[in-house]
Amino acid sequence: MLSEIQLNRYADVLIWALKVARKNPFKKQDTVLLQYDRQALGLTEILYNRILGMGMNPIQRMGLTVPMERGFYGVANNRQLVYLPPGDKELYNSINGRIFLHAPDALTHLKDVDPMRIGKVLVARKPFRDILNKREEDGLYSWTLSTLPTDELAKQARMSIDKYTEQIVKACYLDFDDPVSRWQAILKEVTGIKRWLNSLNVKSLHIESENIDLTIKPGDRRIWIGISGHNIPSFEIFTSPDWRGTEGRYFANLPSFRSGNYVEGVRMTFDKGAMTKIGADTGEDFAVKQLSMDRGARRIGEFSLTDRRFSRIDRFMADTLYDENHGGRYGNCHLALGSSYSVTYNGDPSELTKEAKKKMGFNDSALHWDLVNTEDKTVTAALATGEKILIYADGTFKH
Repeated sequence: MLSEIQLNRYADVLIWALKVARKNPFKKQDTVLLQYDRQALGLTEILYNRILGMGMNPIQRMGLTVPMERGFYGVANNRQLVYLPPGDKELYNSINGRIFLHAPDALTHLKDVDPMRIGKVLVARKPFRDILNKREEDGLYSWTLSTLPTDELAKQARMSIDKYTEQIVKACYLDFDDPVSRWQAILKEVTGIKRWLNSLNVKSLHIESENIDLTIKPGDRRIWIGISGHNIPSFEIFTSPDWRGTEGRYFANLPSFRSGNYVEGVRMTFDKGAMTKIGADTGEDFAVKQLSMDRGARRIGEFSLTDRRFSRIDRFMADTLYDENHGGRYGNCHLALGSSYSVTYNGDPSELTKEAKKKMGFNDSALHWDLVNTEDKTVTAALATGEKILIYADGTFKH
């Protein structure tokens, strides 16, 4: 497990990330929500006191335990599933920051629950996500999330707890005396890559690997963003494409743990933006039902690439946050089904109406499911001039 020194370094990095992620500076008396799993209590206590010391107001909320979550999805009737607790809307309309600490006791404890019940809950709570997205667009709110090692994560990743902890230490640079300085250096290097990508007038991207042959269209007024403080660790550079331009096939070779279920070997086919076929080696029924929760669940909301030169993650971690930032031999790409990020709009996202987002092909959904591929791949950009250039190969950007 993480030592006291490493936990304090982790807190330094998360506070830095929360500040970087916000468009406007934090102020005294701002409110920061700390959401955490039971095994993340130690880091939560450190962050609680740090936030107090910054003159802000921390609010703590521990997530449901495994028996509570099993009970909720197993016992709750339809009205209870969609029940929204009093005060939550007011809370989300007023918080200025949120840190989520993921430290699960179980990863497959909901495998016997009807996925439609899980989807019903996500759809009911989507208005809260919409509130936070709008506050972020207005510069009033930012968020970050992280993972702490647990026996369950180590078991599902087929590692000892010591090896798993070592991966987290490496990934977050907690083996550095001043990890924040290392993150600042990475941010500077990646900023150059983003500037280069955003200087290209790209009409479409073609992604090819052993099991991928996919074309996506970035769409009008899109930018690439990343290393923005959202997520620690985060090495990905991503955009939210115009979902209507998605054509071809995609394969997720890394397994995915989602909503207490295990899914492996997901294959998808897209035609004119919509997914026309999906299959999975394991968990196919769950995947199909997840993608039936609303109309936008079968469309893409994000496309991302990770450069292996920055990420020290070289093992499957049984945690999407880490797996979507996998470095290893070939880096990775991931495609997210569901909701898009309006912060990838090249302008002031707060000016985007719901109608404008729809017109530009920003996808809307209660779902956001990242599916990762770590195969050796090439990404070729077709420019408006008719020229084609290689932007990614061998796990690195070709800047």
